[in-house]
Order: sequence, then structure tokens, then C-alpha cells
Amino acid sequence: MNVYAMKRIWFNILMGVGILAVLGVGILSAPGPAAAYQEAATPAGVIITVTYTDPINVRSGPSTTLYPIIGQLNPGATAQALGVSTAREWVQIAFPGGVNGTGWVYAAYVSVSGGELQVAEAPPTSTPLVTNTVDPTLAAQFAIQPTQTRLPTFTPPAPLTMPQYEDESPSTTRVFGIFIVTLGLLGALGLIVSFLLQK
Repeated sequence: MNVYAMKRIWFNILMGVGILAVLGVGILSAPGPAAAYQEAATPAGVIITVTYTDPINVRSGPSTTLYPIIGQLNPGATAQALGVSTAREWVQIAFPGGVNGTGWVYAAYVSVSGGELQVAEAPPTSTPLVTNTVDPTLAAQFAIQPTQTRLPTFTPPAPLTMPQYEDESPSTTRVFGIFIVTLGLLGALGLIVSFLLQK
């Protein structure tokens, strides 16, 4: 074995020992996995704990219709609570991947511990991709202008005329009355005569 080969072997051995020493110092100075998990699992301050039996949705804002789902939390999971909605139906939490590192969960599915939460402002809703517009030409076809008509006017009725009756002359009425009475008397006289003649 020549000198060059011996130097090469010793160089490899010394390099391996050096790398192992650096790795050993790094492992000893880093916190243990249990400590790192405990620090991540127990956030400081007010926290929420998921009490629902199924995974719950984390949304970008406090509404199921206006804000999309950005993640989920499993039953028993905890997160730092930052605030509540105005109606106290939603809780804002620290959530990586959300808008400004926050998310919202439904308050009925979690329990809050560690303090009282202040009202947090909801983020703005996203603008819809398509906005409804009306074609002005089409809208103009349906714009109906009322026709100008005269208002009805009041026409008074024709004056009521009362019929005029003239009084009959007293002489005509008297002659007619005497005639009727005379006929009545002649009839009565004829009745009496015919009655007497039958006996």
C-alpha cells in the first residue's frame, strides 16, 4: 500500500468523524419532538377546542354562503382564538393558509377557553366573476311611456223640468159631477121600480 492511498483513507475517516460530530451537536441542541409538539399544540392566550364529532370547516369569513372553505379542523383540535363575529355565531382563529393567517369556524362546534373575545371585523367578500348588466338598447324597448290623456271633466246634468198641470175650470167639474149623481139616482130609481114590480 503506498503513502498516497494511506493519506486518502485517513482523510475519509477524519471527514466522517467530523460530520458525525456536527450532527451530534445539532441533535443535542435541538428541542425534543415532544417539546416541539407540545409548543405547537398548546397556543397561548384564548384558544378554541373542536367539540363536534366530525371535522369542521374553516372558512375565510363568518358565513357559509359568502365565504369559501379554506381548510378543516379535526375533533379535539385546538387553535388560537382571535375574535368573534358581531352576532357571536362565528369565531376567528389563527389559521395558516387563510387570509392574513386567519380563518373562521362556527361557534356552536367549538368551545372557547382562556378569556373573553372581542368582536372582529369580517373580511370583505370576494367580487363575483360575472356581474349582471342590462343591455341599454334592450331595456329601452321595454320602457313604456304613458300616453298623454285629458283628465275627465265634470259635465253637469240638464236642469230638471217639472211638468205643469193646469187646474180644470170649476164649471166643467161641477157639470160632470151633477151628471154622475143624476145617473146614480136614475139607476137607484130603476132598481126600486123593478123590485116593486116583481112582487
